[in-house]
Amino acid sequence: MTNSVPTLTLNDGHTIPQLGFGVFKVDPDETTRIVTDALEVGYRHIDTAAIYGNEAGVGKALAESTIARDDLFITTKLWNDRQGTQSAFDAFEESLEKLGLDHVDLYLIHWPAPANGLYVESWKALEKIRESGRARSIGVSNFLVPHLEALIKDTEIVPAVNQIELHPAHQQLEVTRFAREHGINIEAWGPLGQGKYPLFDEQVVADAAEAHGKSAAQVVIRWHLQTGNILFPKSNRRERMAENFDVFDFELTHTQISMISALERAGRVSAHPNDVN
Repeated sequence: MTNSVPTLTLNDGHTIPQLGFGVFKVDPDETTRIVTDALEVGYRHIDTAAIYGNEAGVGKALAESTIARDDLFITTKLWNDRQGTQSAFDAFEESLEKLGLDHVDLYLIHWPAPANGLYVESWKALEKIRESGRARSIGVSNFLVPHLEALIKDTEIVPAVNQIELHPAHQQLEVTRFAREHGINIEAWGPLGQGKYPLFDEQVVADAAEAHGKSAAQVVIRWHLQTGNILFPKSNRRERMAENFDVFDFELTHTQISMISALERAGRVSAHPNDVN
């Protein structure tokens, strides 16, 4: 195996690095340093969002990097209070300006915010943004099956990705099954469970780590990669970033993958999509 990050092909023909770096809850004052570290480690896929408040820090790291723009994959997201046609256009322009970019590789609706009733209208705005070329691909985040069904029924473009909370205890099997049936790639946020349950102490994870001479975190990252998820673990520490990236020199067995998958217990550790508006 090589140390290069595998890519997946989205339903619009563009490719996406399967392993990226997320900046959720990264201090805006520390973002430039942290993203610079991630780029130096080898990450080329950076996932941010308007609500994180650190798009400018991401942009500064990109501007100071010598990495060619075509070698980077940058994602940001539309926040709930900016949903709606003109508001979405304005929010997107603000994100581009903060990032210092003329386009992003992926733009997502951050949450369906169903109580607001604007996610279909907002998606139509994203379709126009994609047509303009300023977002190469468009997708959604935290969408459940009814939200995806509404988009597919009432709009022209099927989302390229659905970014959802996904880790061994909460695999969202109904959502992932529906998405894959419709050519929607799954991105996993909180892929290591955000430290909110003892995932690394699970015997099957610990045994696989010992068998491969790897850490428990590396084993879970391999599980995501081998099950087809796109993921972006986060860390403020360069040594942990490097550890999370060092996952391309081993493979889990089918038995190990199956045993980790058997940890599913509907163990959501964050907000339910219907409750974030």
